[in-house]
Amino acid sequence: MRGPPTENPMQFMLMNYETAAERDRRDDPATAPAYWGAWTAYIGALVGAGVFVSGNGLQPTHTATTVRMTGGKRQVQDGPFADTHEHLAGYSIVEVASLDEALEWAARAPCASAGSVEVRPVLPPPPAQ
Repeated sequence: MRGPPTENPMQFMLMNYETAAERDRRDDPATAPAYWGAWTAYIGALVGAGVFVSGNGLQPTHTATTVRMTGGKRQVQDGPFADTHEHLAGYSIVEVASLDEALEWAARAPCASAGSVEVRPVLPPPPAQ
């Protein structure tokens, strides 16, 4: 659901990184309502502003599988490749007029205060041939 088109709309991916402590809040009966309520309000604000294009939350990192090709052979590793303190928890694609507007939305994400939000421009589709 998108609002009226802007002059030169740009799409950005907002990648939401959470700490293990934040991630654990979503499964704890005492903290889950506040955790999910904050995310529901944030996504609702994106939709209400007409900038939300798509997005998904992700299962915990222990469910990940990493694939690399080495010497023409597939190498498969359980879990994420890097051991970090923050893990990719989900993403949203927004369509806004500028990077500044994307950064404003990123700063409003519930994980921005305890984790981080990486903002990257989405590549435009290749030209038709």
